[in-house]
Amino acid sequence: MAKKDNPVVLIITLVITLIILGGGFVLIRGFYPQLLPSVIPSGRNDTETNPNSSSIPLNDRLSNGDKLLILSNSTPEKQRAITALAQNNYPEAIANLEISLKKTPNDPEALIYLNNAKIGENQSYVIAVAVPTNTDVDGTQEILRGVAQAQNKINQTNGIKGIKLKVLIANDDNDPQVGKEVAQALVDVPEVLGVVGHWASDVTLATGEIYEKEKLVAISPISTSVQLSGFGDYIFRTVPSDRFAGSALSRYQVQQLKKQKTAVFYNSQSNYSKSLKDEFTTALYGDGGAVVAEFDFMDNNFNAANAFKEATNKGAQVVMLATNTATLDQALQVIQVNDGKLALLAGDDAYAPKILQIGGRGTLDMVVAIPWHILAHPQDSFTQESRKLWQGDVSWRSAMAYDATEALISALNFSPNPTRETVQQALANSNFTAIGAGNEITFLPSGDRNQAVQLVKIVEGNRSGFGFDFVPIP
Repeated sequence: MAKKDNPVVLIITLVITLIILGGGFVLIRGFYPQLLPSVIPSGRNDTETNPNSSSIPLNDRLSNGDKLLILSNSTPEKQRAITALAQNNYPEAIANLEISLKKTPNDPEALIYLNNAKIGENQSYVIAVAVPTNTDVDGTQEILRGVAQAQNKINQTNGIKGIKLKVLIANDDNDPQVGKEVAQALVDVPEVLGVVGHWASDVTLATGEIYEKEKLVAISPISTSVQLSGFGDYIFRTVPSDRFAGSALSRYQVQQLKKQKTAVFYNSQSNYSKSLKDEFTTALYGDGGAVVAEFDFMDNNFNAANAFKEATNKGAQVVMLATNTATLDQALQVIQVNDGKLALLAGDDAYAPKILQIGGRGTLDMVVAIPWHILAHPQDSFTQESRKLWQGDVSWRSAMAYDATEALISALNFSPNPTRETVQQALANSNFTAIGAGNEITFLPSGDRNQAVQLVKIVEGNRSGFGFDFVPIP
């Protein structure tokens, strides 16, 4: 007779594992600072409010090179360059930033500041990128790598009809209220012709009202909630919506796994998580399957072992983890309790180092829907250029941010005298196209990206450094 797992023991084991591996995670990051940000992104689509965020003056949240926004990624030369840029001493700033980038070549903030410094007082077109520099440094750098690569590429050629691109970085802490303040600050800078951002769907929805009212285009590379579809004429995104991810996961379950019944775990306080849950559920019923149980990670009485037992009692054959960053630990509890018994599916927030590091063998064959994977585009110019520029692999975040920047560059080329209005007109044109990280960039009338998602599976391997990797499913 099979031995039954004790739920209490399972939970205690998970806590011990989190503590032990958490320490190891810090050590790994200390010795290999490039590994995690360049190979796998951390989470996405959550509102992670910094308790001290409101104390940061709004002016200190915006920088074209005169402020250090990523405090953990600094060198003495970079600090000197920022001081020089604040004094409009561009030659000194350029010299110091070039030295700094030789020391830390995967620093996108430094590369953006270098390109800005080379422009100096000359005419430029300005775009902004909104990122949570305080609450998610790794994720911020992934976004900035995509933006920096696109800026570097256009500025190394002839620019946009001879005019270079300048990038303003804005820190919104991934907080809806702070995001509104940042968005208003950006629309009040007349030189800003477009914004790459924001991060969480909740933040993009909050700021979108301002961009729409003030008629400034914002292209999110991250936010996937279906509530953003058709949100307004000035709101676009380069990441496919949750409708694409939900449909892809449903089809995989029914057609490849040959299973119909699913238990869904989600966060009722996350717009992204609720959106993904709803889209997956709708798609699954359409494909002939059914969701037999739903469990809210934010329920005060949530217990992974009890929830899993209830799911299996109701006949669940598959576990769908519509987790966001804030509930990755709860998702890991479910993975531990599941222990390979039922098939696992998940949205793109599960594409995280923590899942591989702590989930271990329990994650094997788990299928995750993401927008893009570098191994699926090995010969594309973006892949080749990114590996050379950053000396490592980049994540889907970088690819989607690159696409958002390329879309704005193409829109700026639309008119001999670009304005906020002509940028919007270009992007909304049914014939608009731009060359992206691996796929052509086109937008639906809703502002959504017209692109399928990429399914990846967890297998044994060591690209991540944890013994398990995400690899594309053909």
